[in-house]
Amino acid sequence: MTTAAIVGCTHAGTFAASQLLTAHPDWTVHVFERNDSLSFLSCGIALWVGDHVSDPKRMFYSSPEALSKLGARMHMRTDVLEVNAADKTLKARDLESGEVSNYTFDKLFVTTGSKPVEPPIKGLKECLEGGQVVFAKNWGHGLEIKNRAKTAKEVAVIGAGYIGSELAEQFSEIGVHATLIDGLPRVLAKNFDEPICGEVAKAFEDHGVTLAMDQFVQEFRPDADGAGVTVVTTKGECHVEFAILGAGFLPRTDLFAGQLKMLKNGAIETDEYMRAYLAGHDEPTNDVLVAGDAACIRYNPTGTYDYIPLATNAVRQAIVAAANVEGPVIASMGTQATSAVQLFDLSLAATGLTLGGAEARGLKLRATTLVQDYRPDFMLTTTPVTATLVWDPETRLVKGAQFLSRQPDVGQAANAVSIAIQAGFTIDQLAGVDLLFQPNFSQPVNYIGALAMQAVAEQG
Repeated sequence: MTTAAIVGCTHAGTFAASQLLTAHPDWTVHVFERNDSLSFLSCGIALWVGDHVSDPKRMFYSSPEALSKLGARMHMRTDVLEVNAADKTLKARDLESGEVSNYTFDKLFVTTGSKPVEPPIKGLKECLEGGQVVFAKNWGHGLEIKNRAKTAKEVAVIGAGYIGSELAEQFSEIGVHATLIDGLPRVLAKNFDEPICGEVAKAFEDHGVTLAMDQFVQEFRPDADGAGVTVVTTKGECHVEFAILGAGFLPRTDLFAGQLKMLKNGAIETDEYMRAYLAGHDEPTNDVLVAGDAACIRYNPTGTYDYIPLATNAVRQAIVAAANVEGPVIASMGTQATSAVQLFDLSLAATGLTLGGAEARGLKLRATTLVQDYRPDFMLTTTPVTATLVWDPETRLVKGAQFLSRQPDVGQAANAVSIAIQAGFTIDQLAGVDLLFQPNFSQPVNYIGALAMQAVAEQG
């Protein structure tokens, strides 16, 4: 009888367990999770704050009971204390009873996920303990933010990526004044280039959100009575009832330090079949598979392995890992980090490299931008799409794209270019691809094709 241990059960752990048990119903599968819930869609926290969620229970797409029905032996509220990947042993403590138990396994799935970054900011630890600063990562954080938003007047959001931007937007929608703080010069600077970032900034300002860009938080100074906190930055300060820290995530892989090969940030290295490398070994092991935010992933625009913690990556990696549990069968296809966000009436979507992201990696790419109505002007209504394409001037390969519009289907445009990047399309091939024309949906030349044609003309 084969025994598998799954450590951590959010997106990757949930899918690994369900896939594994469906394919191997006779296996003994232990699932260890320190929280009392699993499969929480944290991307819905901001929507919940803004009263756009019908029922918060629907933000969970699975449950311990569902995995138990498949045959999993669930260990909820259980903290894994030690794992010996080479000896195939595990020690865990029940957080309710305090009892410590030892386990053995044949196959190990490392799906421990990620943890919020805690920058070395003066007063942070005190304010996290006192509740003046909260994270936006799990169900408990979401519940805290939702409850505090009901009475708050002023809030600070640190981190102007997707999570922070969405929270600032939803606070403004429910009448809570938000100050959005980031060390980079623009909102969503890692996701989009200009002019898209500029249009997003204007939308925030038009809706009363205070943008505090190009400044770093130096101190959290709690009120004497604990009722609020002063956020001190390199350019000023603001007093709010509470602050949300969204400065990014790091792999939660401390259990495996010194045992498995990792990137500098702690992301576990794998081969294309999601198999880990034991420390000191050049060949991957068939008995340790890694998926989700604990793992690195091949970033197809560069061809290198990187840390890209997205739920979409976690799910696909888990499916691949479970399929390869008895040996390599299915290879991971990597990622373009395709994503989208809705801010006010603006729909934004992106895939692959931005020009700024390329420059940060030392790559010399080109970009072109096109603004075009998404459908013909003879229609009673239409609206422009701002689209940017990023490509390599030497190989002509498509490397990235960004879209902004008040027309929500731009998300599918990012999906289309994502496929093009994965398939190794050049700008010439993207310019000639078959894209539909129908006046309800598109111009005679779809804006994706028109954008690629313009890139071809600019490149010559």
